[in-house]
Amino acid sequence: MTKHILILNTGGTLSSKKSERGLVPELGKDDILKDLEWVARDCRIDYEEMYSLDSANIVPEDWKQIALRIGDVYNDYDGIVIIHGTDTMAYTASMLTWMLCNIPIPVVLTGSQLSIMDPVADAMENCRLAIHMAAAGHPGVFVAFNRKIILGCRASKVRTMSFDAFESINYPYIATVDSRGLRVAEDKIPPIGGKFRVNVNYSDQVFLLKLFPGLRPDIFEALYEMGYQGVVIEAFGLGGLPSRERDLIQAIAAVIEKGMLVLVGTQCRYDGSDMSVYETGRKGLACGVLQMREMTTEAAVTKLMWALGQTTDRDRIEEILSSRRP
Repeated sequence: MTKHILILNTGGTLSSKKSERGLVPELGKDDILKDLEWVARDCRIDYEEMYSLDSANIVPEDWKQIALRIGDVYNDYDGIVIIHGTDTMAYTASMLTWMLCNIPIPVVLTGSQLSIMDPVADAMENCRLAIHMAAAGHPGVFVAFNRKIILGCRASKVRTMSFDAFESINYPYIATVDSRGLRVAEDKIPPIGGKFRVNVNYSDQVFLLKLFPGLRPDIFEALYEMGYQGVVIEAFGLGGLPSRERDLIQAIAAVIEKGMLVLVGTQCRYDGSDMSVYETGRKGLACGVLQMREMTTEAAVTKLMWALGQTTDRDRIEEILSSRRP
C-alpha cells in the first residue's frame, strides 16, 4: 500500500539560496518539490509551506502553530516530515514531543547543512531518510540527519559545519542506515501511553543560564523581578553550584521561596547530572532545585516551558519534569 506523507516546510538552510544578504530561505514548492518526489519513490507526498524562516527566527508561537497544524491533519497521513533549519531544530523537536502527546504517526524533522540547490548537499539524503522513516509507521517525534534517526527530545546539534551535525544525547539512536537498509531499534521507541492529544499551552517566561566562575548571585533576583517563572541552569560537572564566594545557593533559595522553578543540570554534553554526589550539589537540592538528570538542555527548556503552561503547582510540575512522558 502506498504511504501518504505530508511535508511541512518551515525554511532553513535546505530551502535557502545565496543573496547579497547571505543565505536566505527563499526556495519554495516550485524549487524543491520535484527533488522531494524523486527521493520519496514509492510514497505519495503532499507539500505545504508554513514558513520561510532561518531557524534562528523560530519562536514558541511557531511551535504552537506547527503542533496545531499536525493535530488538524494527522488522520489524513501515514507520516509527517518537517523541513526545518538546523540551528533550533532540537528545540522544536523537543517541544513537539510535549505538545503532540501520544502522536500515533511518525513526525520526522530534518534539514541540511547545505542548500538543496547545491550539487554536493546533504539535503536530498536527509529528506530521503526522513520520508522513509515517516513511512515506516513508528509513532513519535524524531530527527533524521546523516543516516541516523534520533528521538526528538534527545537530539542536539553538536557541530556547526559537518554533515554529522546531530547526536543523540544519553540515549541510543532510534535507527541507522547501513548496507542492510534502515535498521530501526523498535524497543527504543517509547510506546504510546494513551489517547493522542494536542496541548499547546506553554509559558515563555523561562530563562536559560550557563554558570561561570564568579557569576553574581543577584542575577536570580533580577530574573524574578523581570517576571520569569522558571530558570534552567547549566551548572558545573554533576550539577555543582557555588556556595562560598558569590554564594548562588542563598540567591536561588530566595527566588524558589517566592515561587520560581529552578531546574539544574550540567554543562557537559553527556552522562547527565546527579546532584547527590557532591556537597555543592546537595546544597542545591536542599534549597529546592529540581534536577535535569539526563535531559538535554533543549528538552529541559522546552519541557519546563510546557509544564508551566499546564500548571503552577510545584508538585505537578516536578511530576511532569521527572516523567518520560507529559
